[in-house]
Amino acid sequence: MSLIKPRTRGKQFVRLVTRLERETNETLYAYAQFLGEPAEYVLNELIDTVLAKDKEFVAWRAEHAQSFVPRRPPRIRKRAGARDATRTSPHVERDLSSTAAT
Repeated sequence: MSLIKPRTRGKQFVRLVTRLERETNETLYAYAQFLGEPAEYVLNELIDTVLAKDKEFVAWRAEHAQSFVPRRPPRIRKRAGARDATRTSPHVERDLSSTAAT
C-alpha cells in the first residue's frame, strides 16, 4: 500500500525550479512510476504527508499563515515588434539627412 493519497482535482499549481541529489531524483521518478503518477504529483504529496506529521510545524504554521514565498522582481517584457529605442531605422536616417539638405 502506498503512502501517497489518490489525486484530487481543482488545485492550483506554481512552477518551481530546484535541484535534487541524483539518487533522490532517481527515487522520485521510480516512485512516480510505481504509482503511475507524474513526479510533480509525488513531490506535492510527499511534502504534504511529511509536513503534516510535524506537529510543531503544524502549530507554528497555524499562527503564521502568511505567505513566505520570496517575491521576485517584475519581469520587463518587450512587446512583440517593439524596436529598441537606441537604434534608428535606416529610413529615419535617410529622411533626416534629406531634410537637413533642404
